[in-house]
This record gives sequence, structure tokens and C-alpha cells, in this order.
Amino acid sequence: MVNLVGVSSTRAAQDALALRRVFETVHFESCPTTYNFHFHTVCSDGQLTPAIAMQQAIAIGLSGLAITDHHTLDGYYQAQTWLAERRATRTDATTHNLRLWTGVEVTSKLLGVDVHILGYAFDPTSPHMSPYLQRHAPDFADARAAQVIQCIQAAGGLAVLAHPARYRRSPEDLIAASVDLGIDGVETYYAYDHPKPWRPSPKQTEQIQRLSSKHGLLNTCGTDTHGPNLLQRI
Repeated sequence: MVNLVGVSSTRAAQDALALRRVFETVHFESCPTTYNFHFHTVCSDGQLTPAIAMQQAIAIGLSGLAITDHHTLDGYYQAQTWLAERRATRTDATTHNLRLWTGVEVTSKLLGVDVHILGYAFDPTSPHMSPYLQRHAPDFADARAAQVIQCIQAAGGLAVLAHPARYRRSPEDLIAASVDLGIDGVETYYAYDHPKPWRPSPKQTEQIQRLSSKHGLLNTCGTDTHGPNLLQRI
């Protein structure tokens, strides 16, 4: 009999290694036309259906992406099914080369403030992720950033501090505290001022790049799309 848990864990480890290698290459111009590792669908607080999100990803020519709905993987599963069905009927390279990773955005507590931690490439069947896939923010001990980071990593994934310059504590403080808890990376390339067309905010990007380099962290990027267009946030 095949050990499905073991197979899933092995696949998650391979996915995490592949994603780590991608994060090591991410730069200012990676998003939104090569990678997008932060956006939402109707499965949480977004306007895109998973199917339309995937259609847009292929039309844009993305190489890799992760749906990061709040506290649910429903969008990921729907997108995964849609992509598998399209691959079965299409031979275009864009469809077959597109890589979809597991992703989730978790509301957490760090230094007395609410922050968002992004989890990537984790085993979706892992019991460690159960408290964070209940369609609502965790509470009590489960809400502590230390616990969130530990559980994402215990499920084989990578933990990333989302938009570090958007909180009521300084990025310096929050990133340093996250590093103490073992976080893997930060969302370095983010549009804080909602520009059109989308592009990372230069001032904050420079600040987060410096802190990321100082602490030896991975860098990620994403549009944080909540509206109908993957090339915009709203």
C-alpha cells in the first residue's frame, strides 16, 4: 500500500526547494509579468474566480504563481483542477510551463500588532496547517507568529512576512523579530501606493531589500490583487 502522507510530504519538500530557488532569483521586475506570489480570489476577499485568475496568468505569460487566499486553500484546489484539465486538452507551452504552488495568507500577532504571514509550497494535507485553513483568522496560541511560522515549516513550506512596511511597527522591528522566529523571507517587492500600472514602491523596496540582505532572507513579490485584474491590486 502506498503511503499517501509520505508521498505528499516528499512532493511538498520538492516543491519548497523549487520555490526557494525561484525566490533566490526574484528581482524588481519579476512581478507582475513573470511571477505573482500574492493575490486573492472569490474564495476569500478577492473578485477573481480561480479559473479566471488562471486564464489571466496564462495570458500574461506567468512562469509561476501562488494563490494566497486568507485562511483557505479552496482557490488553490479549484485552480489546480482547472490547470490539470486545460493541460489535458491543450499543448501550448505557456500552459504546461506554468507552475502553481500552494499558498495562504495568515493573520498573526507579532510584537503586539497584527501582521500577515504568507505560507508557500507546504503540504496541504499536513495537520500542522489545519488551524490556518478554517476560513477565519486563528486565535490564542495559534495566532502567534512564532506558531504560524513553525507550522508552515513543519508542513514543509516556506514562511514569508507580507508587505513589511504596511504595519503599525517599523519594518526594522518586525523583520528582526521575524528573523528571530526563523522566518524564511519577506515580501520585498510590493506596491504600497496602488500605482497604475503596477510596480513595486521604490522607497519601501529599497528599505526592505536592505533589511532582507542584512538578515539573509529570501525575497518575494506579488500584486496582492483583490480586484478583477492580476496586473492591479484593486
